[in-house]
This record gives sequence, C-alpha cells and structure tokens, in this order.
Amino acid sequence: MFDTLSDRLASTFKNLRGKGRLSEADIDATAREIRIALLEADVALPVVRAFIKQVKERATGSEVSQALNPAQQVIKIVNEELVGILGGETRRLRFAKTPPTVIMLAGLQGAGKTTLAGKLGRWLKAQGHAPLLVACDLQRPNAVNQLSVVAERAGVAVYAPEPGNGTGDPVKVAKDSIEFARGKQHDVVIVDTAGRLGIDQELMQQAADIRDAVSPDEILFIVDAMIGQDAVNTAEAFRDGVGFDGVVLSKLDGDARGGAALSIAHVTGKQIMFASNGEKLDDFDAFHPDRMASRILGMGDMLSLIEKAEQTFSQAEAEKMAAKLQKGPKEFTLDDFLAQMEQVRKMGSISKLLGMLPGMGQMKDQINNLDEREVDRTAAVIKSMTPAERQEPTIINGSRRARIAKGSGVDVSTVKNLVERFFEARKMMSKMAQGGGMPGMPGMPGMGGGAARKKKQVKQAKGKRKSGNPMKRKAEEEAAAARREAAEAGNPLGLPQGGQDPQNFELPDEFKKFMS
Repeated sequence: MFDTLSDRLASTFKNLRGKGRLSEADIDATAREIRIALLEADVALPVVRAFIKQVKERATGSEVSQALNPAQQVIKIVNEELVGILGGETRRLRFAKTPPTVIMLAGLQGAGKTTLAGKLGRWLKAQGHAPLLVACDLQRPNAVNQLSVVAERAGVAVYAPEPGNGTGDPVKVAKDSIEFARGKQHDVVIVDTAGRLGIDQELMQQAADIRDAVSPDEILFIVDAMIGQDAVNTAEAFRDGVGFDGVVLSKLDGDARGGAALSIAHVTGKQIMFASNGEKLDDFDAFHPDRMASRILGMGDMLSLIEKAEQTFSQAEAEKMAAKLQKGPKEFTLDDFLAQMEQVRKMGSISKLLGMLPGMGQMKDQINNLDEREVDRTAAVIKSMTPAERQEPTIINGSRRARIAKGSGVDVSTVKNLVERFFEARKMMSKMAQGGGMPGMPGMPGMGGGAARKKKQVKQAKGKRKSGNPMKRKAEEEAAAARREAAEAGNPLGLPQGGQDPQNFELPDEFKKFMS
C-alpha cells in the first residue's frame, strides 16, 4: 500500500546523501518533495501542512546543523514525525476490571466488520481469552450466517438468537449477550453491528442505542484503508454521532495509496489500534506506529518478524536442532531441512517476510515476482525421497535422481541442484553452530575460523625443509620472526601480508554457490 510513498521518500533522501552540510535551499527542496509525496499518497492536507511545518522547524535548527551526518539526521526527524502522525505509542485494549469486557465494532457497509470480528476473536483467543461474537447486524442479508461461519473458522463461540435478514431487535440481542457471556464464562464480548452510512440517521441512532445498552469498554471504528480522503470525513461523522475509542484499518494489503492510515489518527485524535493485512483470519495484528513508519521509510520491521518467528517456532525444537548441528554436519538431514522449511511457511507469505527485512525496499520488484510455489516444489522433491535417502543423501545416484524427479514432477537437474545446495548449507550451518564462523573467513572477529587456520599453518610449517647453510637458515628465521611481528602489530585480522590483498578478498566457491 505504501510502495509509492516509500519510493518517493527514498529518492528524496538519496539526493541528500553525501552532503556534509545542508543549506536552507536543500531543506526547502527536501520539504517540497516530501509534501508532494504525501499529497500523492492521498494524505489529508491539514496533516501534510502540520507534518512539513514540524520537519522544517527541526531540520533548520541545531539538531541537523551540528550533526555528523545531516542526511541521516533528516531521515531520523521524518521517521519520528511519521510515528507522531500515526498515533505515537502503541495503543492497547482496555479490559474491564469485572468481566466481560465489551468491544463494539462500528463502521461503513463493506468495511469488513464481520470478518474482522472473527480475526479479533482469534487474536484474543491466542492471547488466552475466551471471546464471544455477538450477531447484531440484523439488516444485511445473511450477515448472521456469515458471522457464524467466521466464528467457526476462528474457533470461537457465537451468540446469534435472531436469524436476521431484517427481523429482530439488535439492541435486545446486544443486551442479552452480556448475561449469556457471564453464564458461559466468556471474558470478552465482541458486538458486530450493522454497516451504515454517515448520513443514515436511523442506523446511526441504532448504533448509539446499542452503545447505551451494553456500555462498551472499547468502541472500535473499522476503516477501509483504500477509501482515501473520505475515511477522514466518515471518521468525523462517526465520532460525532456514536463516538469511538480506537480505529482498526482493514484491507491494508490493497494497492491504494494509504493516505487514510496517515491521516485518520491525526485528524480524529483517536489512535489506530489494529491492522488487517490479508484475507486469512491470522492476517491481523496490533498496530505499531513506529514499525509502520519504519516500513514506509524502507527500514524494515524486524520486531514484527521476530514476533512472528517466536509464535511459529518452538523453543524446544530450536534447541534440539542446534544440538544436532553442534554434533556434526551429518546429523542434519533432509527431514530436518523439510521441517524447518514448513515452519517458515507457517509464518506466512515469503514475500511479506522478506519485505520486513531492512533494505529490501531496493529489491521490491524481485520480491513481488517471487514464486511462492518454489518452496512447495522443494518440499515435493524431498517427500519423493525414501526415508533412507533423506537420512543419507549421499546414496542418491543417477537412477535414484531420475525416480525422485519423476515422482515430484521436476527435472533431474532440479533434484541434483537441491542435494548439492543442501550439502553446502549443511556444512556452513554446522561450522557456524560449532563456533567456527563462516567457512573461508579465517581470523575475522566474531566469525571464528582463526584457530583452525593457525593449526593448519603450523602443520605445514613442520614439514618445510630448512636450509643446510647456517647463514642462510639464520636469515630465513629472522625474516620469519619479522613477518610474525608485523602480523601481530599491523595485521590484526590475520590476513597474509604478502599474499592476498584484503581489498581483493573473495568468498570461497562453496559459499558463493550457496548464496546464488
């Protein structure tokens, strides 16, 4: 969604890099480019004006003029101001002191409230709560049935005493659901209301009546992130008509310009609390302004990536795998490789995961063109092998490769390449797990490999013949001592002084093959 904005900001900051000092003209030009980028992203004009004013005030002060790297300081200022207009700190749900906590959902027709009710229920269940979804949208055809299906998929309970389709009293259903939740030990009640237009006074009044009947602890306003400028007008209409405590952005995986997300928190004074970025029920999470700002500026989102990994990977399995690798490369089998690959697959789309890494904005086209099915093909190749072949891939010869290729529907060369890459990866992972660092990187700080290199050098030195001429032997010994002293004093990385130049240092072939 923020690709266009990210690209414009990246090109703007690129012009600043390499300048030791920024003039007023540089700052004005940068501010102008940022203003254009925000307006093109459909950000509300009052928000753009306030944002540019703050950036210019801070950029023309001592904060930038006294900085060692003015360009990076400007990026830091823009990042902090972006966090500010996105709401500042992460806003958490307020839970009632006496259960159940009541959360009411409100928003326009088609904003995705019913699906979002299921997503929120699933998210709360993962947090250790027992949510109950309440069907108070009795206007839209099949809305009650849709909520029941979504609740079943999310694995949460639903309260739907009325069939809907224009019949039933939503205020009574909302009121009765509180007693039902107390009786069934549900600590969170999520009330799904009918979608409405800001100008529909009758439905707005119905929402206000539901609010008065259940006294919700949180009223969440659902905004379709793709509706642009109109999101702000709608939010103001709901704020005045019903009132809300927080905003939830739906359809963040769309390709609209994203101005609503950057405008709504600043204009309404209510923070964005959650974001929905996909069609699956688990494509939903708490909204972190600092992480979103970091993504917009192409800095990645490592914290969200780590959290996803922690939710997916088992600590016990990770420790077991590390112990295997420390024993030796042969302990790591293709079965283990397949298990690791399936764990990564559970984290979601590979392109989305790569997009969270810092610096990946420059490889946007490659990431977007990434074939997600490649992981499935690799899994199919491994699953076409016998248990013995997975345990000991060295036994895979020409006839076995042909059989595996036929079974998995790929070329023989694909099977051959997979096995070769597995051997190289296994060797490197084992080396790193044993504290030896990356292969072929001797003496590098934190990379290991120095001790093994020294042993090898000593072994080679033992077999070297010494001259029988006492004068010549003495000269050789003095030269060797001088080389050792020079290495200790001026070459702390342990690279050979007379041999390979550090500037011309090349990775070993096995590492190059693995990286390619």
